[in-house]
Amino acid sequence: MNEYIVDVDKVTVRFNKASENIDNLKEYFVKLVRHELMFKEFLALKDVDLKIRPCEAWAIIGTNGSGKSTLLKVISRILKPYKGSVKVNGTVASLIELGAGIDPKLTARENIYLNGCILGYSKKFVQSKFDEIVEFSELEDFLDTPVKNFSSGMKSRLGFSVATMVKPDILIVDEVLSVGDVLFRKKCMNKMNEMLADGTTLLFVSHNMETCKDMCDHALWLNKGEVVMSGEIGPIADEYLTTIEARKAKEKAQKKKKQQELDKKAKEIAARKAAKQ
Repeated sequence: MNEYIVDVDKVTVRFNKASENIDNLKEYFVKLVRHELMFKEFLALKDVDLKIRPCEAWAIIGTNGSGKSTLLKVISRILKPYKGSVKVNGTVASLIELGAGIDPKLTARENIYLNGCILGYSKKFVQSKFDEIVEFSELEDFLDTPVKNFSSGMKSRLGFSVATMVKPDILIVDEVLSVGDVLFRKKCMNKMNEMLADGTTLLFVSHNMETCKDMCDHALWLNKGEVVMSGEIGPIADEYLTTIEARKAKEKAQKKKKQQELDKKAKEIAARKAAKQ
């Protein structure tokens, strides 16, 4: 039996960013044929290690653009690493992007079956869970409404309800619940706690450190694709918040200094104009 249910070993993820702005398809293909397209390498993750044992709950924390979602996509097998390896032992239910796996042209009813199919369940099995999904999502009155007319919160309800209709070995949740209403978020948290108690492993992303502390016992802190700290969540969350507050204070001081310089220049200009008159 494997010691780790998720084993991320020295993972690096590389993207190619266009180094020039091409605003039409014709120019793009001309440059492509002439081998004139220029790209700049961007490393979204750099030698990231993460070892997760069964039944653990991990918060992946960091500022926007730190690589949190990229890491979860690698673990979910959506992205392949440029270097390193990822081993996942068990079934995975992912809620990474709002609306992922949902066809906006289809109704909520049709999307339940579509999502079930994507997750590998038979139509008969989804049918057996249909009433349970609808009851949890509280979308009884909107089953035959096209999802394109749904609010972000309603899409979140639908996605979470389908993803958790069966207890997966690993549940991945990436900020999609932040758009839901307070009561439904609480309902989802209770559901996740029940799943944790039943042995599900959780990977959770949120900018709310109190929620992370409530839900998780471990944390991985990423900054610009690199691991800053990894381990028990308490000291990591505290250090992260201290760093964020210090950064905000520094940015506020720089902004104040810049404004003072602008005010000083404005006064000098006004003084020179007054002297000429």
